[in-house]
Amino acid sequence: MIIHSAKFVTSATKPSQYPPAELPEIAFAGRSNVGKSSLINTLVNRKRLVRTSRTPGRTQLINFFSINDRFMLVDLPGYGYAKVPDRVRKKWRPMIEAYLTRREVLKGVVLLLDTRRVPDERERLFVAWLGRHGQPVIPVLTKSDKLSKSSQNRQYRQIMDTLGVNPFAPILFSAKTRRGRKAVWEVIENLTRQQL
Repeated sequence: MIIHSAKFVTSATKPSQYPPAELPEIAFAGRSNVGKSSLINTLVNRKRLVRTSRTPGRTQLINFFSINDRFMLVDLPGYGYAKVPDRVRKKWRPMIEAYLTRREVLKGVVLLLDTRRVPDERERLFVAWLGRHGQPVIPVLTKSDKLSKSSQNRQYRQIMDTLGVNPFAPILFSAKTRRGRKAVWEVIENLTRQQL
């Protein structure tokens, strides 16, 4: 994928704040600090399109980014160990569910998982929930450079077994080495070419 333009469009907490539903969208979901911002920045060859942080829970809104004026990448708030007030965290679930279930131009969800850990019940339930709502799930295993090749293979098999049957095989990714960038783009391009 050749990136001609990548720009921030808007942030939202509710459907009335979303941009017009004119372009296909791909959402990015995952635990806090799993590397969503780093993945998006690597995909678009930009260092700071999406702000990255060592502090979990920095993304607290749904952020929309236009790519080549052809489709949107949508960064969702992370879940899990975010150090944010409970009142904020309680708003995230309905905010995210509203987007994932009502956004008619949403074509799929890139689910980021840390290669070093096996998905827990929350992640398995999330994959099943997305399946019930007809959303394709693209598992991307981040931070693959942190493991040896043999450990990567072992974790890959465990993660596949844990997630169960899924039309898309997990993609090993590293923001540091850029491994998996092309594979992620291939899936995104295929999904966004589908008719709205």
